[in-house]
Amino acid sequence: MSSLKTLVRDAHSASRAFLLPGAYDALSARIIQDLGFEAVYVTGAGLANSRLGVPDIGLVTLTELRDHVALLADAVDLPLVVDIDTGFGNAVNVVRTVKLMERAGASALQLEDQVFPKKCGHFDGKAVIPANEMVAKIKAAVDTRQSQDLLIIARTDARAVSTLEEAVDRGHAYQEAGADVIFIEAPESTDELAIVGKSFDVPLIANMVEGGKTPVQSAQELAELGFTLVLFANAALRSAQKSVRDVLQEIQRVGSTAAVLDHMSTWEERQSGVGKPYFDMLERKYAVEVTP
Repeated sequence: MSSLKTLVRDAHSASRAFLLPGAYDALSARIIQDLGFEAVYVTGAGLANSRLGVPDIGLVTLTELRDHVALLADAVDLPLVVDIDTGFGNAVNVVRTVKLMERAGASALQLEDQVFPKKCGHFDGKAVIPANEMVAKIKAAVDTRQSQDLLIIARTDARAVSTLEEAVDRGHAYQEAGADVIFIEAPESTDELAIVGKSFDVPLIANMVEGGKTPVQSAQELAELGFTLVLFANAALRSAQKSVRDVLQEIQRVGSTAAVLDHMSTWEERQSGVGKPYFDMLERKYAVEVTP
């Protein structure tokens, strides 16, 4: 399997959109792998929403995220792009965060420049740390990684706090500090996306948040604008949330699932999705004959 660094480099060289769907648990990561995607985005918002039942406001702890990453790394063979929010503190904290995440199985780490506790990139009321403080965090991450294949993704939320110009300036500073990929969060128009795309010569992330501040574009449109990675961080989670609600409401209404079977996986799809045939094989392989 090619490293994520190679996959992203090749996509960038070919001006091809690299689709990055988000997984909120091991089952959704397995589905992403089964469908043939090239990598999994480990969404911090999805973890907060699904495991804790809380909004994306910085409530997930470092060890909770580490354990979550390790579970996903055990469930799938794809590279994991891990949202580490603000790095759980200052540059010194980032050193520990990078060590834990790399050991847990991360192939890329996304670090952002918000003030802790952070908020979802499409929420109001955010604040960013000074650019030089973020530069120090990026340098700490770059210096700490054990493998040069571990990508460091630098995200700035300065567009929502100040101006697009400041966000682009920060992006250049973060690139100079050693970030491999730049993520300008929440451009507010197609024109702004185009400005970002023309401003960098390294891979860029576009974050497609349905209902958020950035207009939703197709992957092809974003590739033409200069973006390499197209992130759909919580499309799977939001689809699951709606389907669960629809099915449960039908059960509540009529006491049956007969009318909503098309909202549900079949029995066979469910078992295949969690790898039951593999475990059946293991049982047969290591079966012990019991003698009377």
